[in-house]
Amino acid sequence: MLTLNDDFGHLSYDIAGDGSPVVLVHAGVADHRMWDAVVPALAERHTVIRYDLRGFGESAPPSGPFRETDDLRHLLDHLGHERVRLVGASWGGRVALDFTLTHPDRVHSLAMLAAPWPRYHWSADMVSYDEAETAALEAGDLDAAVRINLDMWLRGPARGWDDVAGGLADRLRGPLRTSLENQAVVDEHSQGPAAGDLAAISVPTLVGVGKLDVADFQEIARRYATAIADATLVEFATAAHLIAMDAPAELSAALGPFLAR
Repeated sequence: MLTLNDDFGHLSYDIAGDGSPVVLVHAGVADHRMWDAVVPALAERHTVIRYDLRGFGESAPPSGPFRETDDLRHLLDHLGHERVRLVGASWGGRVALDFTLTHPDRVHSLAMLAAPWPRYHWSADMVSYDEAETAALEAGDLDAAVRINLDMWLRGPARGWDDVAGGLADRLRGPLRTSLENQAVVDEHSQGPAAGDLAAISVPTLVGVGKLDVADFQEIARRYATAIADATLVEFATAAHLIAMDAPAELSAALGPFLAR
């Protein structure tokens, strides 16, 4: 991993391939490694940039106020990329969307995979999940918090663990633990999502969602696909929330022609 140093610590990033730049922004329960199975196919035609959000993976937790969109802009400036294709998963999808709203001239296309909707009225199941995670963290039981998140975001509500590909839980457990350890300080210092009009987004947009994901995110995906003018909704039949881990071949096949536009 390479590093970009700034006043608040450092951001870690990785580069593979050659061609037009594509930036992959990971989910809030993962780090850059969630894209491992997708990178080889994308790197055949693109310069693929992965980085760890502040407080995730190998990137330092924040030591003061910051914006995820500013971090991404600093990284692109550091690498000398004026305009990129953005692909974001879950919270990373929201970061990618916010960057598109804030810096529209720097985005060629946008792919959002199971991105959240600000101030969404969450279902009872999502509220119960949040309460369970909060209780585990307040009790200092990080192992329980990890299990709760693996159940919600990797296994999902529509399948048992026997239906999840072997090894995925082990791959996610470490990055998830790091994200939970730093969750409080990240929440304290993050300046939150940008404000903007989705109707103003004019770049090609792919909205992806897993058919086995939480129902809330399936509804949110439909909202984004309706609200953004040049948006296409793609549903992944065998994926829950983390599409890049559940269905990397299908995701690569969908992203290939989209990123070539």
